[in-house]
Amino acid sequence: MSLQDQLLKAGLTTKDKVTKANSEKRKKAKINRKHKVEVTDQDKQAAEQLLAEKAQKDRELNQQKNAQLEQKALMAQVKQLIESNQQDLGKPIVTFQFSDNGAIKQIEVSNLIHKHIGNGLLGITRINTQYYLVPKAIIEKIRQRAPEFIILINEQQQDTEEDDDPYADYQIPDDLMW
Repeated sequence: MSLQDQLLKAGLTTKDKVTKANSEKRKKAKINRKHKVEVTDQDKQAAEQLLAEKAQKDRELNQQKNAQLEQKALMAQVKQLIESNQQDLGKPIVTFQFSDNGAIKQIEVSNLIHKHIGNGLLGITRINTQYYLVPKAIIEKIRQRAPEFIILINEQQQDTEEDDDPYADYQIPDDLMW
């Protein structure tokens, strides 16, 4: 049952008003067809605009979620790299001191490990409050992904003599006693 029929049955309108409204509706439609005028429905436009805004908002939320997931995956990769490539500290003989966010920290290492850290062959990384020693190649991989995990990496030192040594031409005697 149409709305017109319901209004007629309830006594809220008359049959003459219904026929007059229908004829006006037909006349407008005929004029629009004759002049090829498109009828714009404001409600339809508003609904389409709301749908477009909602779709844009959903895309932005999905981008944020994807960025968070990528960041989480990156952190997991870095943690796995550190934990799977950590080096043994050796038999603790020497204390190696380093700075972490302005605080002096220390770890007990062997002489060989101490030398490797000093020469840049090993670097110090941190996960939460735990420190790990990792090879330089792994440090470079970590630096590409998340440099905030790296605490210390020394530049590799060369064991070459300086070229501008003024005493390079002089031999040091073997029997020199101090």
